Amino acid sequence: MAGGWSRDGAVQEQIDASVEDAVALARSHLSEGESFTHCEECGCAIPEKRRKAIPGIHLCISCQEKIEQQEISSTGINRRGSKDSQLR
Repeated sequence: MAGGWSRDGAVQEQIDASVEDAVALARSHLSEGESFTHCEECGCAIPEKRRKAIPGIHLCISCQEKIEQQEISSTGINRRGSKDSQLR
C-alpha cells in the first residue's frame, strides 16, 4: 500500500535499493590478492590463520579495529532535516 503520490511497491523498492547499496559498499571494502605477512601500519606479524581467512589482508587485528572504529564514529546520521527533529 502506497500513500500520497507514490506507486504501490515504492517503499519496498527503496528498501531493496538501500540493501543493495550497503552490500556493494561492504564488498568494496574487501581485500583481494596476496596477504601481507606483516601489518602495513604497525609492522607486527599477521597470524597465518588470519591471512588464510581473509585473502589480501594488509592489517593486523588491532590496526583494523582502530580503522573500523574511526569509520563508525565519523558516519553519523544527519537528523536536522528529519520530521522527528522538527516536531520537538
